[in-house]
Amino acid sequence: MWKRNITGYVFIFPWLVGFVGLTAGPLLFALFASFTDYNITSKMNFIGLDNYKKMFTLDDMFWTSLWNTFYYVIFSVPLTTAGAIFAAVLMNQKIKGIKVFRTIFYLPAILSGVAVYFLWMQLLSPSTGLVNQFLHMFGIEGPNWLFDPTWTKPALILMKMWSVGGGMLLYLGRMQGISPSLYESAELDGANSFQKFFHITLPLITPIIFFDVITSTIGSFQIFQEAYVMTQNGTGGPANSMLFYNLHMWNNAFKSFDMGYASAMAWFLFIIIMALTVINLKVGKKWVYYEGGDGK
Repeated sequence: MWKRNITGYVFIFPWLVGFVGLTAGPLLFALFASFTDYNITSKMNFIGLDNYKKMFTLDDMFWTSLWNTFYYVIFSVPLTTAGAIFAAVLMNQKIKGIKVFRTIFYLPAILSGVAVYFLWMQLLSPSTGLVNQFLHMFGIEGPNWLFDPTWTKPALILMKMWSVGGGMLLYLGRMQGISPSLYESAELDGANSFQKFFHITLPLITPIIFFDVITSTIGSFQIFQEAYVMTQNGTGGPANSMLFYNLHMWNNAFKSFDMGYASAMAWFLFIIIMALTVINLKVGKKWVYYEGGDGK
């Protein structure tokens, strides 16, 4: 038995080295740094909970960045999930040339991030952008998108909706694994398309929805590149409307060089994400359907 265990540890040793050196080690270092006054160049000075007190009582931008991030998460996660499911339903139809449309829908998910952000900056231009020109065709005056604090976050959510192809692929794979006999039985009972979707398709894709919601929530809380690129090196946009949590943390770490405070912010974000993930895992037992039954 011990020889078998040693063999197993030998095979996972490279992963263990990477985990300790690149994940667990930095994580613990950041935890310690969050209780210090640390700016990279000077010696760490232990200051206890001062960074956390500063976070909650002295830094007004902390609350602004936290609100901006929650706004983005609350709207982007449900919308992108629903959009991916809707696209998967459309791409699951048996029509000629459907593979071409699947490819077209998936392509935005693999495009380079920075290039996409510059593309959307052009598309959302108030005067020459294609989005406002399209709205103008219907007599609608388009907003100033990235220049109006009211519309900056909806603009980023719209941009996020454009790349639902990754989620679509997951849902499509699950939908194609559903037995056709279930739909045939429902048709014999007189079920229409909507009834088949809500009573067969939707329950059977709930494990994928569950996975997508958790990963999308984690990813949305980590929004950074969009705001950094589209607000000229992390200025936060008009009236700090795009000053997201990660961007504010980055500014503290690499502009102000207040690494101790940035580490405290990182750990607070970790706690938020961990708490929401645990809640999702608990609540998921009530609505996620597994074909094996009893959550298996």
